Amino acid sequence: MFLGEDFLIWLVLALGGAMAVGNFLALVRPAEKQHREGDLERAPVARSAVFIVVGLVAAVWAIASLVSG
Repeated sequence: MFLGEDFLIWLVLALGGAMAVGNFLALVRPAEKQHREGDLERAPVARSAVFIVVGLVAAVWAIASLVSG
């Protein structure tokens, strides 16, 4: 397989972790200034919470897949 047998699992781990951490940081530390007109002052809490959960599920699934086999 191209780039190893566990490439897809590592990719899911990286993307899930980035999704969870990025949305968590967007909630905890919003941008200090707006870059464009129409930007939100802070990230929507419900959407960010859903993305955090989805990212964590993907990352945990990937870690479990790497450990189990």
